[in-house]
Amino acid sequence: QVHLAESGGGLVQAGGSLRLSCAPSDRTRTYTMAWFRQAPGKEREFVAAISWNGGDTNLADSVKGRFSISRDNAKNTVHLQMNSLKVEDTAAYYCAAKLGWYEPNTPGTYKSWGQGTQVTVSS
Repeated sequence: QVHLAESGGGLVQAGGSLRLSCAPSDRTRTYTMAWFRQAPGKEREFVAAISWNGGDTNLADSVKGRFSISRDNAKNTVHLQMNSLKVEDTAAYYCAAKLGWYEPNTPGTYKSWGQGTQVTVSS
């Protein structure tokens, strides 16, 4: 497992933007990285994933056109850019990492998880 450090959450008005960042402690830079989110009383859901070299990405339908995922392997960091935020985007956002690009949207396939960062979108 690898330790994941998340940052960038906060409170924003609907229509605003936030950028989340995740930095794995292991600097081998070969991980598939993903973001999931969980709202109170709901199951954890997939948001976005990116392969180790950035060649493959996957976004949930609910965020397509508004969110994007990218990585800077020189800085060993993955970003989730969130634009046009909606109240329903409010959740704790979790960074996850694993080796290999398979079932990127399935949380059970990820071995390492961050502590989570809260995103709250107000109306």
